[in-house]
Amino acid sequence: MGGPASPSLQRIRSRDIEPKQLAALAAKQAWLKKGEEIRVYEVTDLLRIADYFVVITGLNRPHVKALHQELHVSLKAAGETCSKAEGADLGWWVLMDFVDVVVHILQPEARAYYDLDRLYGECPQLDWQAIETPAVPGGAERVAD
Repeated sequence: MGGPASPSLQRIRSRDIEPKQLAALAAKQAWLKKGEEIRVYEVTDLLRIADYFVVITGLNRPHVKALHQELHVSLKAAGETCSKAEGADLGWWVLMDFVDVVVHILQPEARAYYDLDRLYGECPQLDWQAIETPAVPGGAERVAD
């Protein structure tokens, strides 16, 4: 009794990137892939399951899937792995769990319906563009619209 939780119940994070940097990196990588309405909420004080929620809009199902794939590949190249991803098959709302950072990629209709921005709107927002992040191997610049 009172001992450590079993390994299967622990959420272990053993990587070098700090959660704030990881959230900013996810936002930047999504921006490079033309993600829209990117917001990073610091949810530490509200929730105990994560430090940051990254909320991204993808224009349609293929775009949401492309954003998911880009984040999976680029964050893995930076040494981060997604412990769990849900919704990738449907492309309506993809949730990527990086333990301290949870990324939500939603189509516009899903974002309006679930209204995560209202739910977490009172949480402080991270100025993700101002956070210095590690370089991603093979990283690219955003193509002009």
